[in-house]
Amino acid sequence: MRNPATLESPEVLTTSASAKVDVRDNATALALCGNQNENLKLMERRLGIRVGQRGTEFHLSGPSDAVAFAVRLLENLEEMIRAGRPVYREDVEQGIKVLGRGGAESLQEVMLGPVLKSSGNRQISPKSLNQKRYVDAIRTHDIVFGIGPAGTGKTYLAMAMAVAFLQERKVKRIILARPAVEAGEKLGFLPGDLQEKVNPYLRPLYDALHDMMAAERAAHLLEEGVVEVAPLAFMRGRTLNDAFVILDEAQNTTVEQMKMFLTRLGYNSKAVITGDVTQVDLPTGKMSGLNHARSVLKKVEGIHFAEFAEVDVVRHPLVQEVIRAYDRAELAKLEAQVAREAAALQASSGAPAQPAAAPVSGE
Repeated sequence: MRNPATLESPEVLTTSASAKVDVRDNATALALCGNQNENLKLMERRLGIRVGQRGTEFHLSGPSDAVAFAVRLLENLEEMIRAGRPVYREDVEQGIKVLGRGGAESLQEVMLGPVLKSSGNRQISPKSLNQKRYVDAIRTHDIVFGIGPAGTGKTYLAMAMAVAFLQERKVKRIILARPAVEAGEKLGFLPGDLQEKVNPYLRPLYDALHDMMAAERAAHLLEEGVVEVAPLAFMRGRTLNDAFVILDEAQNTTVEQMKMFLTRLGYNSKAVITGDVTQVDLPTGKMSGLNHARSVLKKVEGIHFAEFAEVDVVRHPLVQEVIRAYDRAELAKLEAQVAREAAALQASSGAPAQPAAAPVSGE
């Protein structure tokens, strides 16, 4: 049962406020605090408030809007704990994003209802509203595109859904594919047989798979061919029935490769295509198959495009800031290029430069 918070100084809500939340249960209070109070420290740092604990009571103080938000956050986290969902530091981080962004009445709408339990017995579940919509779309559509920056859980959640579908016997096999394109580096000659040559490109898929299930189980499924990890080129000429197929790093496919992949889908199969259109490593002049598919297939019934943004990043909090910084730099570069082209066009036409507008009197 959720306990409403009591504001202790409503007369100063416009400036500062304090509040008390009593969860009335020691186990719930400890779970809310996290290891060495890391959850409370994170709230203080992110929201600019003070959080103190006395037994089952949490005392909050700071700017009124931040305190009100913290009360709502604590109540939501409390309900998740009472529903049997452990709360970790990253859950608090994502909870702040979800509730702060709006669109969800509560964290339970997004984070409850796990997709899968990993090999470490931790629940894998959506951490943002866009991730929840992505997972729901995979359940209801046969072809889903997950497009967005690194760290938004596109491939990880697709892998979790694939393993869940296999465990529930909804498919008979999982196929994980990725184009073998170098990310801005020339790797040169790689020793070994064909599989050993392509393994470095497929390592992220193996890592995610081993996070979903015990290493022995994963090795057995790979040996039996129930789970197949292969470069995209291996898909040509095949028909994939009763399969959950994931194409990762799809921004590095050509238009022809994307068409080839999408036409491999057979009966009772699903395909999830993931990629980041800002990290294309194709040669200059080659159009990304992912960009092309987004424009060509957006109105095709049965195909869903899930778009992610930096707010959906579930890696280290600094990753989100890195993405924003690069986006700002790219925008500034584009604006400078447009200004240079405009100046060059004006110079070539012989038109005099436009003087800056005179300031309006009184400004």
